[in-house]
Amino acid sequence: MKLFCTTESDRMGTRARLRDLIRQESLQFGSFRLASGGTSHFYLDLRKTTTHPEGAYLTATLILDRLTSDWPDAAGGPSLGADPLAGALAILSHIHNKPLPTFIVRSGAKEHGLRRPVEGHLDSGYRVVLLDDVITRGGSLVRAAEIVRQQGGNIAKVLTVLDREEGGSEILARAGLAHESLFLLSDILSPAELAEPSSDPPRAQTSSDTQTTQRPSDPAALQRDLRR
Repeated sequence: MKLFCTTESDRMGTRARLRDLIRQESLQFGSFRLASGGTSHFYLDLRKTTTHPEGAYLTATLILDRLTSDWPDAAGGPSLGADPLAGALAILSHIHNKPLPTFIVRSGAKEHGLRRPVEGHLDSGYRVVLLDDVITRGGSLVRAAEIVRQQGGNIAKVLTVLDREEGGSEILARAGLAHESLFLLSDILSPAELAEPSSDPPRAQTSSDTQTTQRPSDPAALQRDLRR
């Protein structure tokens, strides 16, 4: 069985297909109010992709491919964004006979049981990669990093699926956290789509221009946006 992406062509093909799925499953145009109080004419709900069967597989493949040259002891991140990533990585790494333990950082302390701030596999001294689906301002990742360090983890880097290019990477750097992302927002949206529309919003299309998406807004998902 091949290990993740064996050639650059394989890597580029996997990335192109995941980009199409993100546009198909996660991208919406309209008028959206963000948790910061600002507004946006588009919204990306990456969990629609990372919980999609093919999307979960492709995302895990590209993340594990990024980790191959510098394999950590474990990987995980803040709930809920990292939850589907952690599950997919654990399964796919086992299938490839290169098991990677994963963990989830709770958004709040439990009031029962063991009251652990981190669930899964994070032992003191572990060298870990911190994960999330989207980074906007980086607040949830900075908080998760503090918790991981309190538990004795050493963070090698932060790896996200999408960087919205709104200063989150710079905030992580000031917190002493190196950051990489599979995609930048400008990799997913064209310049015309990124620009504020003057009339009707554009429709999301795949790179082959064969599919369009215009989804109704999801109020519950929208309120999660800038918490990452």
